Amino acid sequence: MKRIPIFLYIAMILLAGCTGTRQRSDKDVTPPDDKPSDVRPVKPGRPGKPDEGPAGPAGTPAASKPDFWLGADISWATGMEKRGEMLYGFEGNSPVECSALMKDLGLNALRFRVWVDPAGGECDKDDLLEKCLRAKRQGMAVMVDFHYSDYWADPQHQPVPKSWKGHSYEEMLGDLRTHTVEVLQLLKDNGIEPEWVQIGNETTYGLLWELKPGRAAMGSTEREYADTVGHIDFAPAQYAGFIRAGHEAAKSVFPNTKTIVHLDDGWNYAVYEKNLGVLEEYDVPYDMVGMSLYPYWAREKGRNDADGVISDCIANIKKVHRRFGKESIIVETGFEVDEADPAVLEEGRRQLARIIREARDRTGGHCHGVFYWEPECRPGRYRLGAFGSDGRPTVIMKAFTDSGL
Repeated sequence: MKRIPIFLYIAMILLAGCTGTRQRSDKDVTPPDDKPSDVRPVKPGRPGKPDEGPAGPAGTPAASKPDFWLGADISWATGMEKRGEMLYGFEGNSPVECSALMKDLGLNALRFRVWVDPAGGECDKDDLLEKCLRAKRQGMAVMVDFHYSDYWADPQHQPVPKSWKGHSYEEMLGDLRTHTVEVLQLLKDNGIEPEWVQIGNETTYGLLWELKPGRAAMGSTEREYADTVGHIDFAPAQYAGFIRAGHEAAKSVFPNTKTIVHLDDGWNYAVYEKNLGVLEEYDVPYDMVGMSLYPYWAREKGRNDADGVISDCIANIKKVHRRFGKESIIVETGFEVDEADPAVLEEGRRQLARIIREARDRTGGHCHGVFYWEPECRPGRYRLGAFGSDGRPTVIMKAFTDSGL
C-alpha cells in the first residue's frame, strides 16, 4: 500500500476533528447562565438588539426547553406593586419581585393576559411588555392570553371592546387581526418571543358576544344576547372565523409560537367535543388545547368529588388527543386558601401535586404543562390564590417541587 505523506496525514486528522465538532448534537450546547439581562423596551417598529432574538424561552437555546412546563398566571403582579403589596419567599424579610419569586419556587413559565383598552392601563399591551421583559430576565417562557375585550372574558361573557362596538363581523375580524399583530409586534420589537399565544380566554360558548341587559345565563341555548356575532350556538361559522383570524395573525408575527384554544371545565369532555368539533367542521387551524381545571368551582356544577374531577380531566386530555389529534396544556388551576385551617392548605397542595404528576405521567405525553392562576394574590382578594395575607407562599406552592420535576 502506498504510504501517505506525513503532511497529508495530519491534514486528514484535523479535518476529521472539525467534522466531528459540526455534527455534535444541539443537546450538548451549554445554555447561558440565568443572570438578569439589561433589557429595556424599544419603541414599536424598532428592532431589538441583534443578540436578543430568542430561540427558546426568553432567549435560551431551543434545546434547553423542558419536556414539561410548570407555570403561573401572575397578571396582577404589577398592579399589586403599584398598590404597595410586597411579596416574600418562604424565608427572609426582603421583598422579592413576583417573576423572580415564581422562579425561586420552581416554575419555568409565566402567563399574562392582555386586554384591548382597559381602564387604568392594567393588562394593556404596555403592561404586558413590562411583565414579559421581567420573565425574560428570569429565563422563563411566556404565554400571552388574549381576552379580546377591555376587561374579563370568560364563559359567562365575552364583552366586545368599546372601540369595536357596532362593527360588522368582517370589521371585527379586522379589529381582532390588527390588535393581535400590534401586541405581538411590540413584544417582537423588544426581543420577546412567546412560547404560546391563546386565541381568546375560555371561549367555551364563543368569542365576542354579550348578554342583553339584566340577563345572567351562561351557555343558554335561548336567543337572549344583544350581540351574537361570535356565539357558538347562533353563529358557529363566525366563532370559527375569529379563531382562524387570531391564529393567522399570531403566526404572521411568530411562525413558531404555538396557538391555543382555551376552554373551561377541563373535566367535561362534552364541552371539548362540541367546541373543537365546530372548529374541525370549519377546518380552523390551531396548535394546542388549553384547559381550565378547578375542582373547587366544579362544585357549582354538582361535582363535589375533587379527585374524580382530576381523574376526568386526565382522561379528557387523552380523549381530546384521540378525537382531534391535539396536544393539551392546563393553563389554569387553583385551590382554596384558608389560613385558619391548615388541612385545607394541605389538601390544596395534595391536589395540585397530583395534577402535575398525572398530567405529566399519565396522559401518554399529550399534556405539556400546568399553570396556576394568580397564586400571588392574598386570600382577601381571591380565595384560590396560593399566598397568605402576609405576602408569603403557602404550603400549596410546595406542590411544584413535590412533583419531582
